[in-house]
Amino acid sequence: MPKLLVAAALGAVLLAPPLRADDGARDAAKEAAAKPDESKLPPFPADRTVKQTTTIGGKTISYDATVGSLPVLDDKGKIIADVMFVAYTVPGKARPVTFALNGGPGASSVYLNLGALGPKRVQFGAEGNSPSDPATPIDNPGSWLDFTDLVFIDPVGTGFSRSRVGEDETKKKFYSTQADIEYLSRIIYDWLVKNDRLMSRKYLVGESYGGFRGPRITHYLQTRLGVAMNGNVLVSPYLDPGAQNDNGDLSPLPWMLTLPSIAAANLERQGKLSEATMAQVIDYTRGDYVVDLLKGRSDPQAGERIVKRVTELSGLDPVFVRRAGGRLETQAFLREVFRNEGKLGSRYDSNVTEWDPFPFSPDQRTNDPLLDSIIAPTTTAMVDFITRTVGWKYIGRYSALSYDVNRLWDRKGEERGSVQELRQSVAIDPKLQVLIVHGWGDLSCPFMASKLIVDQMPLMGDPARVQVKEYPGGHMFYSRGDSQQALRRDVMAMYEKH
Repeated sequence: MPKLLVAAALGAVLLAPPLRADDGARDAAKEAAAKPDESKLPPFPADRTVKQTTTIGGKTISYDATVGSLPVLDDKGKIIADVMFVAYTVPGKARPVTFALNGGPGASSVYLNLGALGPKRVQFGAEGNSPSDPATPIDNPGSWLDFTDLVFIDPVGTGFSRSRVGEDETKKKFYSTQADIEYLSRIIYDWLVKNDRLMSRKYLVGESYGGFRGPRITHYLQTRLGVAMNGNVLVSPYLDPGAQNDNGDLSPLPWMLTLPSIAAANLERQGKLSEATMAQVIDYTRGDYVVDLLKGRSDPQAGERIVKRVTELSGLDPVFVRRAGGRLETQAFLREVFRNEGKLGSRYDSNVTEWDPFPFSPDQRTNDPLLDSIIAPTTTAMVDFITRTVGWKYIGRYSALSYDVNRLWDRKGEERGSVQELRQSVAIDPKLQVLIVHGWGDLSCPFMASKLIVDQMPLMGDPARVQVKEYPGGHMFYSRGDSQQALRRDVMAMYEKH
């Protein structure tokens, strides 16, 4: 099996090429030498605001776009970091405010900002998109700005956000599971106080590892900082790492989580993807598939039934499916499905492909096809917006995606996931609404995990308070116009409940 690392971009896993020890040390030394010394960089500029317009649903929206920062203080009042944010606000009373975070750890909020819900968008993340396509922002018809103000937060080490302390202290204060939740919760609190918005309705959106953060931040705000969120939108969330890391030699769970997404990709290639066809896949996965997996060799026909049905669902060569025992390991599947074309599929959306530069290698030797391709357009567009359009001039490096943050991250406490905080925050607040949204074809944070998680939750009143919705597409399903509009409609319906 190829070497896997936790993805710096979106919170699932990515393929890393094997490195000799001397290569790794040499590359690390070169990278360290090339990095600017943050302690010698100039201070952040003052917050800066420009007026802009966008068109949503045929209506022109005038809004203020603000790029600014908030300090992070230690317990002695010393500033130890500066966190940058981008806020879009529309003048008016009783406007809700929505805070947005991406994942990684190591991703800035640019993906949600310029891809999903901000007032402008740049096309990326879909089949046929190229890193060298013009990164010109256009009005975003799927933006949420007509019904909520938006604040996008870049965690320390992403975007322009920076630590002011050394690497060891930075890891302790910012690059660990609980510290991350605590300082980001305080940033939300401080923004609300600074902008006189404590009395506004408040929502939190988190994508991927940001979806891992979402319930924990909500619970911490509720119980430690005294701020209640009205709702969470968890986009392709990484809610329970343990479910995906379970022992696939014994437990059927890892194979149950990914089979429906593999089937969705095959149905999409055939033009047959729909809620009805996916309902059949989900029923099989919950029923005959798991039963036959658990029977193992106690029923000689169980394996035959699995191979036959999984071959039909996946569209793969039956010889490959038989050798895998109907248990389709993600990276092996992504190489096999497009092998005849000399291409690789992405674990974020297996129907997004690139050429395989090492087709004869036994293991995949290049990074994920989608992951690397989205860095250039998002970085170019965001830096141009911040420095030229808004005029927030800063010479530090902008990190849409920081592999350093991911490499340094202390994952202690991450393995238990965020389901505990999800349940607790819903129990504490009988009016809290939670919308969990996925693309059917996402193999990095598969939708089936969230369906099983929510199915096991107690009702706690209205079962519609915690919903799972799925759409065509992958991890960033919002790169597809129809799926983005469906997301917008579902989110609006949730916001209208308050």
